[in-house]
This record gives sequence, C-alpha cells and structure tokens, in this order.
Amino acid sequence: MIVPIASDHAGFKAKELTKKMLKDMGHMPVDFGTHSEDSVDYPDFAIQVAEKINTGEHEMGILVCGSGQGMCMTANKYPKVRGALVYSPEVAKLTRTHNNANILCLPGRQLSADQLKEILESWFSSDFEGGRHERRIKKIKSLTDQ
Repeated sequence: MIVPIASDHAGFKAKELTKKMLKDMGHMPVDFGTHSEDSVDYPDFAIQVAEKINTGEHEMGILVCGSGQGMCMTANKYPKVRGALVYSPEVAKLTRTHNNANILCLPGRQLSADQLKEILESWFSSDFEGGRHERRIKKIKSLTDQ
C-alpha cells in the first residue's frame, strides 16, 4: 500500500524510523516532509497528507509530531479524514476496527522503536468491523455533509 507520511521537526526522527518499518512491512511510504529537525509549523505538513486521504487518492496516511495532537487536530479539519491519536497497539486496533480511522497520528517523542513497530503492525492488520460502528461513522460524516 502507498502510505503518505509527514512530520514536523519534533516527529522527524520517529517519521524516519516509521518509514523504514513501513518498507519492511511491504508498504511504500511517500514522504511529504519535513526533512530535518529544523523548526517548522506542523499544519503545513499535516495538510499535505490529509488532502491525499480526503480526496481518496490514498486510503491511509500517517502523521507524526511531538505529541501527535497538533497533527491530529489539523487532519481532522478535513471532512473525509478520521485521524486518530494512537499511543498503544490496543488503541491502534480499536481506532481501525471501531472508528475506521484513516490517518494514524503518532506522538513521536513519546514512543520507543518497539512501541512504534507494535502500533504499525496493529494498525495495518486491523480492518473496520462495520455493523453498529457503521452507524456511528455515518453520524460523524453527517456533521460535514452540507
């Protein structure tokens, strides 16, 4: 799967590690920056990935910043994005199976390499369950349908 990915300066190191892990899992990360630890504004990078998901060009994306929260807030401004701040494999699974999340937002400064790997494995091996959860996703979607 092609996976658009971006970070700010605080998430740069974790993004680089995540890209390697994605490749090892058989995915193709497409890096939208940033490309160093020089200070940048996270919305500039979050919007690039969120737009790819919102238009349907790609199915799932990843955003990384220090806490994951700024990227998540920005991504969720897009009507077809369901960004999820994930900090454990269990949460990764639930955001996919129950919420059909399509952007994984990671707290880069908070996770070890082992934790990142476990989260990615859980996220990419989990599918939306539908059923009662579909009704809830439709209610979320109705908030942006005008």
